[in-house]
Amino acid sequence: MKNILHPARIVVLLFALAILAGTAVLMLPLARANGETAPLMVAFFTSVSAICVTGLVVVDTGSYWSGFGQAAIMVLFQLGGFGMMTAATLLGLMVNRSSRLRTRLITQTETRSLGMGDIASVARVVFAVTLAMQVVIAAILLARMVCGHGLGWQEAAWSAVFHAVSAFNNAGFSLHADSLTRYAGDALVLAPVMIAIVVGGIGFPVLHDLRHRLRDPRHWSLHTKLTLVGTAVLLAGGFVVILLFEWHNGATLGGLPVADRLLNAMFISTAARAAGFNTVDFSALAPESWALHYLLMFIGGGSAGTAGGVKVGTVMILVMLVIAEARGHTDTEAFGRRVAVSAQRQAVTVLVLGSVIVAFGTVALLGISHFPLDRVIFEVVSAFGSTGLSTGITAELPVAGQLVLTALMFVGRVGTITLATSLVLGERRMPYRYPEDHPIVG
Repeated sequence: MKNILHPARIVVLLFALAILAGTAVLMLPLARANGETAPLMVAFFTSVSAICVTGLVVVDTGSYWSGFGQAAIMVLFQLGGFGMMTAATLLGLMVNRSSRLRTRLITQTETRSLGMGDIASVARVVFAVTLAMQVVIAAILLARMVCGHGLGWQEAAWSAVFHAVSAFNNAGFSLHADSLTRYAGDALVLAPVMIAIVVGGIGFPVLHDLRHRLRDPRHWSLHTKLTLVGTAVLLAGGFVVILLFEWHNGATLGGLPVADRLLNAMFISTAARAAGFNTVDFSALAPESWALHYLLMFIGGGSAGTAGGVKVGTVMILVMLVIAEARGHTDTEAFGRRVAVSAQRQAVTVLVLGSVIVAFGTVALLGISHFPLDRVIFEVVSAFGSTGLSTGITAELPVAGQLVLTALMFVGRVGTITLATSLVLGERRMPYRYPEDHPIVG
């Protein structure tokens, strides 16, 4: 019973039950636009994608599903985003309270960054931040869609709410078949969406830290500093690379005015790490831009946030480890703090296992489908990283291939927190140590 009630397993079980419930709801005739029952695979794939806030779809959300079905999908990715933020935060507090542990939270957050208050109050704060951000973004989008795009109030209100919730949860679901391509030249739509993506994906531990110490960066936790620096580098780097390789690509940015090229390059860089929205045809991107997306989607966002991937903090720890090794330092240091050896081991484990999962998923999908390697890798990394971007092959995959993607979405989203929790809860001191040896490396 103790193993069954392991907190990480409870999280996995709850998300699995939510997926099954979502599948059942989406199979109701009421959920489909034509009043017929949706096929099991369509409902299941959509439910997994929504709960795992991925955004990959096998049917067009806006035309295939009824208003009820669209609302059900929105509820599912709201549960997936808010539920994962809450689960990661509360599991972190639970882990940190254990007297056996010497390491930090599963989210890599230092003890003081979340405090040791009542866990219900933590859930309330997560809920308040989620609700406030979504209401503000929805209000901005509503005003713009009515005044700038001539939509009726009812249509604009539903579109604004749906896309605001989707953006904050990094879900990538859109009511439009072309995602946000119709708004490619509208900064008053894309800018709020980008803000929601970053705030939702940066992680609640960082938001909590900034809320209490916004004007005192010296006392930010190491996790907050690493996440903010890593996020800034990825956003800026992605922006520059996209501009470099897409500036003259007439099928993507090349046909836009200069200001819109800059706007869309930043949007692509922002959405690539978890959001799944697109303003250009991704199948027309240059191969170099696809390669950039492999990296950004695999890294994802911040810990205990709505984004997926192996997390920015994980990669930043490994970067610090490489720098320390290159300099010949025995300790891995950043911002005047020493990174715990246990955190370094956990980061290596998460990265290696994530890479292995992507490799196996790629081989499996190549064996099932007829699509070329670059498109398959893009789809696999997008599913594992809970990104939702696609080169257009999702709906064309056979059922077996779609099942592979559902497994990748579930493992990539829920598996990361389960793995991190298991690593921390499973840490124990051995009563003995073997003699040290030095195998040859490299």
